[in-house]
Amino acid sequence: MTFTSLTDLSESKKQELVASLATLLVGSAADEISAESLSAVAEASGNSLSPSYASLFSSVASSAGGIDKFCAAPGSGGGGGGGAASGGAAAAEEEVEEEKEEEEEMDLGGGMDMFGGEEAGDGGY
Repeated sequence: MTFTSLTDLSESKKQELVASLATLLVGSAADEISAESLSAVAEASGNSLSPSYASLFSSVASSAGGIDKFCAAPGSGGGGGGGAASGGAAAAEEEVEEEKEEEEEMDLGGGMDMFGGEEAGDGGY
């Protein structure tokens, strides 16, 4: 969603955005994230934050153990790509081996059909 101003957002979306940004700011600067600190940051930025949003965001961040769960460390995400050309054959061979293992496990044996009788039964179902 693209917007150019906070005035373009509905009140609930604005509250969510302000609460999210305040949580990130407080969580990166302090060990404890409280509803009061979120409200203070929101007011200092010229916005208002309802007590219910402040309480919700502070309790979620606190129960998660801080904002680290929500923010990936630098260099820990995305990327990938590249290097596939060098290991492509090995990856394909590994995939074939996995398929063979799965096929071997599929043999149920036991001599029973789905009705509990012998497979070579009389066929008079």
